[in-house]
Parts: sequence; structure tokens; C-alpha cells
Amino acid sequence: MKKTYLLDTNVYMTDAEALFKFEEHDIIIPTIILDEIDKHKGRQDSAGANARYFNRILDNLRSTGSLYTGISLGDGKGTIRVVACDQGENLPAGFDKNHSDNKMLSAALSLGSPTGQEVIVVSQDINFRVKCDACGVPCESYENERVVDNADNLYSGIADILIPAEEIDLIYSGGQAVLPVEKEKDLYINQYLILGAEENPKQTVLVRYMGEGVPLRRLHNTKEEVWGLRARNKEQEFALDALMDPDVKLVTLVGPAGSGKTLCAIASGLEQTLHSRLHNTPFTKLTVSKPIEAVGKDIGYLPGSLEDKLMPWLAPIKDNLEALVGDKTAMETYMEQGVIEIEAITFIRGRSIANAYMIIDESQNLNVHEIKTILTRVAEGTKIVLTGDIQQIDNSYVDAESNGLTYAVEKFKPYGISAHVTLSKGERSELATLAAKIL
Repeated sequence: MKKTYLLDTNVYMTDAEALFKFEEHDIIIPTIILDEIDKHKGRQDSAGANARYFNRILDNLRSTGSLYTGISLGDGKGTIRVVACDQGENLPAGFDKNHSDNKMLSAALSLGSPTGQEVIVVSQDINFRVKCDACGVPCESYENERVVDNADNLYSGIADILIPAEEIDLIYSGGQAVLPVEKEKDLYINQYLILGAEENPKQTVLVRYMGEGVPLRRLHNTKEEVWGLRARNKEQEFALDALMDPDVKLVTLVGPAGSGKTLCAIASGLEQTLHSRLHNTPFTKLTVSKPIEAVGKDIGYLPGSLEDKLMPWLAPIKDNLEALVGDKTAMETYMEQGVIEIEAITFIRGRSIANAYMIIDESQNLNVHEIKTILTRVAEGTKIVLTGDIQQIDNSYVDAESNGLTYAVEKFKPYGISAHVTLSKGERSELATLAAKIL
């Protein structure tokens, strides 16, 4: 049955072409949406770029018909129509009619009531979806960017498999072992395996799956230090193996605070950048960055240079770097020489970064478009590492299933150029681990 959708402003600002992705269903655009888009079109980030692109899409559609009466979006598609609606007069008591979200809600109420036509609101804003539901307005999240139904089903990058004990002995002795065909089902290249003996599951060996019919690769030197850091559990051994492999161009690490994902990434980056000849890597610099949700609004009033303004958000990264380098003077020297860079995502966008070991921390706060923008700017010789905790998201427009990190994990898992590890065990301290469990 044909439906009518009202897409919230934030949907267009994360995906300007969203109006073409609702198959045969119709799209209505209240004029309040155009006002909101206009407020953001001057932003120098992905949201601003999408706002400008969305305006161009509407302007091009005008040449094919009237937005007032409705314009077809193409063969097999519905129509799009721009409408003027009530500005809050039909809101329930207690709602501020001047609030932009409430104006949108008012539009949905007015469009759905006189004609009997049900209007379904689509929004990335959780609070707005709650408001809609409270007022009896059907509402949905923008599902186009969801790659998993439940975050618990996210690809872990790790699997347990039982094989004959003699095969494990063969691997330990330096021989080459290949998994039976029936054991390779549902495995991906660069997936990490904990192989246990069928006769004694406690007898295990850690390997990496390299593809159908290809010998398994044993993890070597997992107990050796990487820039003074030694793996404390199997998950960290897997992570360091992927991080230290120059053939793996994209590494995604998901895990809670204290699991060591960021520390392992930075240690591996330092090791391969500052000792590039030893490891035969092309990296000339280590770039560490993170998204800063409030950078465009809240730093202007802060005193000092741009670096001073950004430091409150980037301080955790600098702390990790200084702890690993062990010498603040040396750290400052590396930064002055451009060997180590600490930047906000805002200022990486648009660059072409070559021969760099690039770490994007807190990647769970990026949307799909931002992840695409970053990954498509990576030049030859660059390795990129995405780290984050999908259960701790500060961006109100994404969740555990629709954020950019989750998207990257699921989309890249079939490709041998990438590797993923989910870290679940906390190693920061006994207190931190216990607090994460019981609080």
C-alpha cells in the first residue's frame, strides 16, 4: 500500500538523496524543513554540504513540474510535494509552538488529520520520535543506513572452531593447515580463529583465516612488545596482529572503555611510523583524530589558538600518546616535525592523506556519510584504523545500529583489505572492569 512520508531535516542533512529511497511512496516537505535547511547551508562540514546539495536537488526537480502540486521522482517512484502547514496551532497543551521540532510535529498532525491520510515521520532524532509517538503520529528511524537489526549481531571478527588435535600440532610445528570446507562456512578473509582440539578444547592455537583453501596464518610474536605494549588477552593479540600488518589497510576495533583498542592502535602506529625502516612500512606520519560534535558551536568563545580550543576534546588522545612516548619533550618535537598529528575530524575532511598511519578514535559518533567521506580521501600508502564503543554514542542522530563505525565493520567484512576485532574484556584496571559490569 502506498504511504506518505515526512522526513525530518536531519535525514536530509545526513543523506541529501534520501527522498529517492522510499520506492513508490510519496514524500511531503513542510516549508519548515526548507527554513531549517537554510539555517545550515553555510556550514563547512558534511551536514552543510548535504544541505546545499538538497537545495540543488529541489531546484532541479522544479524544472520538471510544480513542487506545489507534486513532482514524480522517477519511474516506479512516488511524488514529492512542498506544503505550507500549521505553525503550532494544533499542538497539544504544553508544547512550545516556536520550537522547530514542535513545528515539524504540528505539520505532521495537520497533514494527517483533515484528509484521513496517515503521514509517517522519519527522523534520526530519538527525542523527536518519542514526541511523535506521544502524540499518536507514526514515526520511524531512517533505516537506509542500518546494516544490522541489533548491535548484538555485529560481526565480531572472531570465531571458535574445533579441529583434530593433530592439525593443531601441525600448526605449532610450523606446518601449513587448511580448514575443511565445511568449517569454512560463514568465515571471512582476515577473520581471527581460536582453534581448539576436538579431543581437548583447552588445547588451542590462534590463527587468521586467509581465504578458502588457503593455509591458515598463525599469529607470530604475539607476546612481543609493540612500542612497550604487550597484549594482555587473545582479543588484544588479534588486534595487534591486524594493526601491525601493512597489507591490512583498514582495521576496525569495537569495544568498551578500558579494552585497550585506542592504546593498541596508537602503540602500533608509533611503532610503524617511527621505526618504518625496521618494519618496511611507508608511513611518514601518525595522524590521530576524533569527531568533535560541538566544534562548530562551542569553541568560539574559548580563549587561545585553535589548538588551545580543541585540546579539551583531544586531550585523551594526547594523554595516550605522551604515555606511550614517555617523554613530553620528544612528543612535542615529533609534533613540531609533523611526524605526529592530533586533529579534529572537522579539519581532516577534504584532505588527501598519503603515507600515514591514521587513527580515528570515537568513530561511533560519525554518521555513514562522514565515514564514507573519510575513507574515500585515503591515498596510497595510508592505513586507517577506526576505533569506538557503539554502546556509548554522543551523536543524537545515530545509534548502535546506524553509526558509521558499525556501517564500516559490516560493509568491509567480505574484503581482504580489512580486518575487524571486537574487544570485550576490560584491561584498564580491576576497579574499572568491575565498575563496567555492576554499575
